[in-house]
Amino acid sequence: MDITRKPEGFEEEKLFILPDYMQTELSRSELTRDLFVSDIGYFPHARHHYRERSEGSSSHIFIFCSDGEGWIEINPNKSIPLTQNHLAVIPAGTPHRYGASGDAPWSIYWFHLQGDHAGAFIQMYGMDAGPVHLPIGAMSEFKDVFDKCYVLLSYKTYSLPIHTHVSQSMRQLLSSIGLSAGGTAKDKKREQYLELAIRYMNDRLENSITLPELAKHTGLSKQHLILLFKEETGFPPIDYFLRMKIQQASQMLSLTGLSIKEIAARLGIADPYYFSRLFKKMTGSAPSAYRNVPKG
Repeated sequence: MDITRKPEGFEEEKLFILPDYMQTELSRSELTRDLFVSDIGYFPHARHHYRERSEGSSSHIFIFCSDGEGWIEINPNKSIPLTQNHLAVIPAGTPHRYGASGDAPWSIYWFHLQGDHAGAFIQMYGMDAGPVHLPIGAMSEFKDVFDKCYVLLSYKTYSLPIHTHVSQSMRQLLSSIGLSAGGTAKDKKREQYLELAIRYMNDRLENSITLPELAKHTGLSKQHLILLFKEETGFPPIDYFLRMKIQQASQMLSLTGLSIKEIAARLGIADPYYFSRLFKKMTGSAPSAYRNVPKG
């Protein structure tokens, strides 16, 4: 039995389901039959979201919680919480239920994989042992690969070369997640410093911060902090902070009617012309042009 609640969907959701005949074609193709995406989606703030499959799914299900929280039940009468920045995997054929928290409904990126190699990846890295915390680097890679695969599948559904590319991208993603999730104690300590710094930044997107201020908050030297950010994110700390501001600006441009000047001011940037130059430098589009591009 397969039970779904909230069938009307969620605002700003993304959803792609591969037609049955394409699944059959991919299951026969030499380059995709061992691993391919059959379903992929993103449900933001998914209040009342609930799914139950009493006989399991024919696919391996991957659910990444980017915000809020929810729960997953694989063993009867034992619910496992799924919280922010954690990934859960439900192997094919496993009866299960899952749903969003009533108080803080989750935002989830999810996809279904089919093929023998998908199961082999899960077993190799022990991904079905319980929710896996994704470090900042792995989390960024997950979202990047997800977005690219979703766009490719949505707009070129019937292209075998596209599905082959998506299959290879997913292989790379699974191996990266598997390796990053099993980090050493030293790696976990670095991750804690990084998360401490990024939380500090996130709480101050409407203001400005300095490198000495950030270093003092984390308890690291300026040089150590710069090295940590470059190794884990590819950017120095203040550059990463500006990118966080631009990401927030992108959401405001898409979801609000605020003027460019008002958005810049809300992000602690007094000069809207500087803000526009910075936005274009980091996204490739001027704010006004970005706002006019259809999303979702």
